[in-house]
Amino acid sequence: MQYLHTMVRIKDVDESLNFYCGLLGLEEIRRYDSEKGRFTNIFLAAPEDKESAASDKKAPMLELTHNWDPEDYKVEGRAWGHLAFRVDDVYATCQKLMDNGVTINRPPRDGYMAFVKSPDGISIELLNADGPKDPAEPWASMENTGSW
Repeated sequence: MQYLHTMVRIKDVDESLNFYCGLLGLEEIRRYDSEKGRFTNIFLAAPEDKESAASDKKAPMLELTHNWDPEDYKVEGRAWGHLAFRVDDVYATCQKLMDNGVTINRPPRDGYMAFVKSPDGISIELLNADGPKDPAEPWASMENTGSW
Protein backbone atom coordinates (compact mmCIF):
# COMPACT_ATOMS: atom_id res chain seq x y z
CA MET A 1 0.00 0.00 0.00
CA GLN A 2 1.12 3.55 -0.70
CA TYR A 3 -0.43 6.79 0.54
CA LEU A 4 -1.12 8.98 -2.50
CA HIS A 5 -3.02 12.16 -1.68
CA THR A 6 -5.77 13.93 0.20
CA MET A 7 -8.44 15.72 -1.83
CA VAL A 8 -10.25 18.89 -0.74
CA ARG A 9 -12.84 20.78 -2.75
CA ILE A 10 -12.26 24.46 -3.45
CA LYS A 11 -14.52 27.25 -4.69
CA ASP A 12 -11.92 29.66 -6.10
CA VAL A 13 -8.77 28.37 -7.83
CA ASP A 14 -6.80 31.63 -7.62
CA GLU A 15 -7.63 32.23 -3.96
CA SER A 16 -6.77 28.64 -3.04
CA LEU A 17 -3.49 28.63 -4.99
CA ASN A 18 -2.52 31.91 -3.34
CA PHE A 19 -3.13 30.33 0.07
CA TYR A 20 -1.57 26.90 -0.49
CA CYS A 21 1.28 27.94 -2.83
CA GLY A 22 1.82 31.67 -2.29
CA LEU A 23 1.49 31.66 1.49
CA LEU A 24 2.18 28.09 2.64
CA GLY A 25 4.80 27.33 -0.02
CA LEU A 26 3.39 24.19 -1.65
CA GLU A 27 4.17 23.74 -5.35
CA GLU A 28 1.88 22.76 -8.19
CA ILE A 29 2.92 19.40 -9.63
CA ARG A 30 0.26 18.86 -12.25
CA ARG A 31 -3.22 19.88 -13.29
CA TYR A 32 -6.04 18.06 -15.04
CA ASP A 33 -9.08 19.74 -16.61
CA SER A 34 -12.10 17.61 -17.48
CA GLU A 35 -14.46 19.29 -19.93
CA LYS A 36 -16.84 16.33 -19.74
CA GLY A 37 -16.81 16.16 -15.93
CA ARG A 38 -16.66 19.97 -15.56
CA PHE A 39 -13.89 19.97 -12.97
CA THR A 40 -10.22 20.76 -12.50
CA ASN A 41 -7.83 18.74 -10.31
CA ILE A 42 -4.69 20.51 -9.14
CA PHE A 43 -2.04 18.44 -7.38
CA LEU A 44 0.30 20.16 -4.93
CA ALA A 45 3.31 18.96 -2.98
CA ALA A 46 5.60 20.34 -0.32
CA PRO A 47 9.03 21.31 -1.70
CA GLU A 48 10.67 18.35 0.09
CA ASP A 49 8.12 15.98 -1.50
CA LYS A 50 8.21 17.49 -5.00
CA GLU A 51 10.59 14.92 -6.50
CA SER A 52 8.54 11.95 -5.26
CA ALA A 53 5.26 13.61 -6.23
CA ALA A 54 6.47 14.34 -9.77
CA SER A 55 7.90 10.82 -10.22
CA ASP A 56 6.00 7.68 -11.10
CA LYS A 57 5.21 7.34 -7.36
CA LYS A 58 3.05 10.51 -7.55
CA ALA A 59 2.94 10.93 -3.76
CA PRO A 60 2.40 12.44 -1.24
CA MET A 61 0.21 15.25 -2.53
CA LEU A 62 -2.72 17.51 -1.80
CA GLU A 63 -5.36 17.41 -4.53
CA LEU A 64 -7.49 20.53 -4.93
CA THR A 65 -10.72 19.82 -6.82
CA HIS A 66 -12.56 22.73 -8.39
CA ASN A 67 -16.01 21.87 -9.72
CA TRP A 68 -16.90 24.35 -12.44
CA ASP A 69 -20.56 24.46 -11.46
CA PRO A 70 -20.88 26.38 -8.18
CA GLU A 71 -21.54 24.36 -5.04
CA ASP A 72 -21.67 25.32 -1.39
CA TYR A 73 -19.22 23.16 0.56
CA LYS A 74 -19.72 22.85 4.27
CA VAL A 75 -17.03 21.64 6.61
CA GLU A 76 -19.09 20.36 9.50
CA GLY A 77 -18.75 18.03 12.42
CA ARG A 78 -15.64 16.47 13.88
CA ALA A 79 -15.24 13.55 11.44
CA TRP A 80 -12.89 15.66 9.32
CA GLY A 81 -9.82 16.79 11.21
CA HIS A 82 -7.10 18.78 9.49
CA LEU A 83 -4.13 18.82 7.14
CA ALA A 84 -0.74 19.11 8.87
CA PHE A 85 2.46 20.68 7.54
CA ARG A 86 5.91 20.95 9.08
CA VAL A 87 7.27 24.48 8.62
CA ASP A 88 10.78 25.86 9.14
CA ASP A 89 9.62 28.63 11.50
CA VAL A 90 6.10 28.56 12.91
CA TYR A 91 6.34 32.20 14.05
CA ALA A 92 7.48 33.48 10.63
CA THR A 93 4.86 31.38 8.84
CA CYS A 94 2.06 32.65 11.09
CA GLN A 95 3.25 36.24 10.67
CA LYS A 96 3.28 35.89 6.86
CA LEU A 97 -0.22 34.41 6.92
CA MET A 98 -1.53 37.08 9.29
CA ASP A 99 0.06 39.86 7.19
CA ASN A 100 -1.90 38.48 4.24
CA GLY A 101 -5.26 38.48 6.01
CA VAL A 102 -5.33 34.88 7.29
CA THR A 103 -6.76 34.49 10.79
CA ILE A 104 -4.55 32.55 13.18
CA ASN A 105 -7.23 30.42 14.84
CA ARG A 106 -4.90 28.77 17.34
CA PRO A 107 -1.72 30.85 17.77
CA PRO A 108 1.62 29.11 18.38
CA ARG A 109 1.68 30.02 22.07
CA ASP A 110 3.85 26.98 22.76
CA GLY A 111 6.28 27.90 19.98
CA TYR A 112 5.42 24.68 18.19
CA MET A 113 1.85 24.34 16.90
CA ALA A 114 -0.64 26.67 15.23
CA PHE A 115 -3.91 26.26 13.33
CA VAL A 116 -5.32 28.34 10.47
CA LYS A 117 -8.05 27.72 7.92
CA SER A 118 -7.90 27.69 4.13
CA PRO A 119 -10.21 29.95 2.11
CA ASP A 120 -12.65 27.00 2.02
CA GLY A 121 -12.58 26.39 5.78
CA ILE A 122 -10.17 23.45 5.78
CA SER A 123 -8.27 23.34 9.08
CA ILE A 124 -4.49 23.47 8.65
CA GLU A 125 -2.06 22.53 11.42
CA LEU A 126 1.41 24.09 11.30
CA LEU A 127 4.18 22.38 13.29
CA ASN A 128 7.63 23.89 13.87
CA ALA A 129 10.26 21.68 12.21
CA ASP A 130 12.86 21.70 14.97
CA GLY A 131 10.55 21.27 17.93
CA PRO A 132 9.24 24.07 20.12
CA LYS A 133 10.70 27.56 19.88
CA ASP A 134 10.95 29.74 22.97
CA PRO A 135 7.58 31.40 23.67
CA ALA A 136 7.45 34.87 22.12
CA GLU A 137 5.00 37.72 21.68
CA PRO A 138 2.57 38.42 20.19
CA TRP A 139 1.94 34.67 20.05
CA ALA A 140 2.38 33.78 23.73
CA SER A 141 -0.56 35.93 24.87
CA MET A 142 -2.74 35.74 21.73
CA GLU A 143 -6.16 34.18 22.26
CA ASN A 144 -7.77 31.52 20.09
CA THR A 145 -10.12 32.79 17.38
CA GLY A 146 -13.02 30.71 16.11
CA SER A 147 -12.57 27.00 15.68
CA TRP A 148 -9.95 24.83 14.09
